[in-house]
Amino acid sequence: MKSEVTFTLDLRTVARWILAVLFLWAAVSKLANPTEFLGSLYAYSLPLPRGLVQLAAMVLPWFELFCGGLLLLGIWPESVLVSASGLLGIFILATGQAWARGLKISCGCFDLKLLGLKESLPSLVAFIESPGFAFIRNLILAAIAIYLLRHHLAKLGAQTMAAAVGNATSTTPSRGKSPRATGQAN
Repeated sequence: MKSEVTFTLDLRTVARWILAVLFLWAAVSKLANPTEFLGSLYAYSLPLPRGLVQLAAMVLPWFELFCGGLLLLGIWPESVLVSASGLLGIFILATGQAWARGLKISCGCFDLKLLGLKESLPSLVAFIESPGFAFIRNLILAAIAIYLLRHHLAKLGAQTMAAAVGNATSTTPSRGKSPRATGQAN
C-alpha cells in the first residue's frame, strides 16, 4: 500500500505563516527582554493602572507565542484568527494614540538586534520601531487576519450548509407523494 502526502501552498497559507512568524518573533523578543518590554509599555503613558500594565507585560508574550504557534500549525484557525484580530486591534489603538500624541518611543514589538540592524542602520531601526510605522503595520496585519478569518468562516459556513442540505434531502419525502405514502408519517 502506497501512502502519499500532498501539500498545497496558496496565498492564504503564506499569509497565515507570515502572521505566525511575526507573532512568534514578537513573543520571543518580549520573553527574552521582559524588563525592556515593560519599559516600552510604560513609555506609551496609557491611563491604566501600573498593575494592569505589568500583567499585560507578563501575559502578552505568552499569548502571542500561543497564537503564533497555532497559526503556524493551522490548529483552531477561526479561534486563533479572532484572537489575533483582537490583539492587533488593541495594538492599533495603542500605537495610533502614541503616534497621534507624537511620542518618540519604540513600539516594543520586535527585537531588531537579532538581525544586526540596530548598529548598522540605526535610522532604519528607529523608523521601523516608531509608533507610526507600527500603526500602519498593525493595520495591514489586522486586514490580513480578518481576510483569513472571513475565508475560514465562509468555508465553515459552506460546509455547514452542505451538511444541512445533505441531511434535509435524506429526510424529506419524495415529490408528489404525501408523507404517509413514503412511510414518513409522524
